[in-house]
Amino acid sequence: MTRSARHATVALLCAMACAVAADAAADDEVPRFEAVRAAHRPSDLTVLDRHGGPIQSLRIDHTVRRLPWLPLAQVSPALRELLVQGEDRQFWSHAGVDWGGLARGALARSQGRVEGGSTLTMQLAALLDPALARPSGGRGVAQKWSQIGAARQLEARWSKVQILEAYLNLVPLRGELVGVPAASWQLFGKRASGLDRSEAALLVALLRAPNATPALVQRRACALIGEAPDCERIGIVAARALAPKRTMPPPVEPLAPHHARWLLAQQPKPMTAATLRSTLDARLQRSALQALRAQMAELQGRQVEDGAVVVLHNRTGEVLAWVGSSGAAWSDAPAVDAVLARRQPGSTLKPFVYALAFERGLLTPASLVHDAPADLDGGSGAFMPRNYDHRYRGWVSARTALAASLNVPAARTAALIGPEPLFDALNAAGLQLGESGGYHGLALALGTADVTLLQLTNAYRMLANQGRWSPVVGLAGASGTAPARGGSRSVIDARTAFQIGDILADAGARATTFGLDSALVTRGFAAVKTGTSMDMRDNWCIGFTEHHTIGVWVGNASGEAMHRVSGTQGAAPVWRALVQQLQAQVPSRAPLPPAGLERRAIHFDEALEASREEWFVAGSAPAGGRVRAGEQLAQARPSGISSPRDGSVFALDPDMPAPVQRIRFEGEAGHWWLDGRPIGQGASLQWMPWPGRHRLELKGLDGRVVDRVAFEVRGATVTAKR
Repeated sequence: MTRSARHATVALLCAMACAVAADAAADDEVPRFEAVRAAHRPSDLTVLDRHGGPIQSLRIDHTVRRLPWLPLAQVSPALRELLVQGEDRQFWSHAGVDWGGLARGALARSQGRVEGGSTLTMQLAALLDPALARPSGGRGVAQKWSQIGAARQLEARWSKVQILEAYLNLVPLRGELVGVPAASWQLFGKRASGLDRSEAALLVALLRAPNATPALVQRRACALIGEAPDCERIGIVAARALAPKRTMPPPVEPLAPHHARWLLAQQPKPMTAATLRSTLDARLQRSALQALRAQMAELQGRQVEDGAVVVLHNRTGEVLAWVGSSGAAWSDAPAVDAVLARRQPGSTLKPFVYALAFERGLLTPASLVHDAPADLDGGSGAFMPRNYDHRYRGWVSARTALAASLNVPAARTAALIGPEPLFDALNAAGLQLGESGGYHGLALALGTADVTLLQLTNAYRMLANQGRWSPVVGLAGASGTAPARGGSRSVIDARTAFQIGDILADAGARATTFGLDSALVTRGFAAVKTGTSMDMRDNWCIGFTEHHTIGVWVGNASGEAMHRVSGTQGAAPVWRALVQQLQAQVPSRAPLPPAGLERRAIHFDEALEASREEWFVAGSAPAGGRVRAGEQLAQARPSGISSPRDGSVFALDPDMPAPVQRIRFEGEAGHWWLDGRPIGQGASLQWMPWPGRHRLELKGLDGRVVDRVAFEVRGATVTAKR
């Protein structure tokens, strides 16, 4: 026997002599299989829909990449066979240690060669106990004895199937990959159950040198299989699988990335759960995504890239669909969650303006409001709203004004309330507006403050729930936790909520602006409102049925303006598609009126509107059912400039096409000068505005300045040269 062989034999005998002692030392250190499996944490959190189906995964551990624990029965038979063949031929017969293999390994080391002698069980023992991990210089005798003892205890307490299953789930592979499930998914794009013989051989070859070159991995895999045809295919598979910068495909279909991030942000840290069951309905989520993308295709060429959809269950507040973006195919910013982005809501705030006026007894749905150009005191200056179509209808009922989305009546109604009470009411509805009522002024009634789609949709859900607000719920089974997150509270009177919903569902009342056959018309009951922000940057459609509230936003994450896209053209088709789908499943009926409301016949003087029946809070119906317009007071035209007033701030309607937007200058006959330049003469003049602060002067025939005022234009588009 050579000296090297004698040394190897001595080492082996020493190891065997110490095995019993090592067994005793390791007895208390070997965990149970069930504990190891329970402690396994995937690097990706899997979000499930309300029915338990996976809809999204999120990376929560950026140090490694692991997939959920995989039972051995779901691992490819080829991989199980080749793993034992390549790493531990005696696995099924030894008791944790292959003494002959250890001797061969010791002999190889004594001769300057590297040959592993550790069994799969010994390797698993090192994976379970960091103290047994192999240092860069190799294990010492004491550490090897400990590893042997741990392996023997594993064999005593675990079954062979459990050992092999744990090893396949815990073994480090290439780069950040841990476990065969993650390696199979990233390298081959398939589950470990579907690995063929060539792919399995490559994974086994990676065990000894996880970061080896593709050529070396190929040679080792070929040696394992030993067949030329398979070896040739292995080279092709290895080149593709081990290519640099290969990223792992999503473990599940990415249906709801934005909602998943919102859910994750609300969970306690560190995360202990491997899955979260959301309230989303995968089927409805897909429908919302498809409807939004179909509308993006329809709007091609009109400068529209982004959109978002939210569907809430009215009773529970559960989020049934949450589409935060139109996706990378359409958007330059697909990661931006437009459900939570703050945008100007435009006319979608008008229902809350009228609700406050109804509740305070300032108006009823039958009250007449004057629709004519107005110069209102906005608090910090004059406020001059304009209608979308630049048409004015004279005296109209509050029902018509709200349903047809007329701007001037809404601004007049806001003037009756005041900016601060309106600001407080909107915040009570959960909109969380910034600044103050005085900062926004009466323009708040036309949606100049920023809100999120989620907040606005939930505020409409409050209207659907008889004026009671409660927070939205995103985690399945969490409805009972709502009181701890803010609880349910009454925001407006149930009678007022019913009146507003009845108006928003009145297709005849909205026909003045939208016609009788628009994207807002549905078969069953649906109350709906559209809105567009300044310069057509944001387009909204929010509405509710008997069971659901649906909110849709369309625009651009960059803030760029759309090209001639109104509410019925942009967001409404998506809203209608979802309403029709939901109503096809469960019909939507109109709500029953709450106690304290009465339906009375009314007639309008001078046939301003057709006679009809209207809902009134008991005792508020007009005497005799006759509705009369208020008397207009004659006002003498003042000398100099009568309009605009000094300090006026113009907030022009963003829905109005630019060519028809005009500001009317009125006063004595004379010559009009704007910012030091002559612009015309006469007693009145129409001017197409551009943004900024301006100085208007009226000069007499002798060139003397008769009067001058300063005013500001906000949000207008430059459409003409000075």
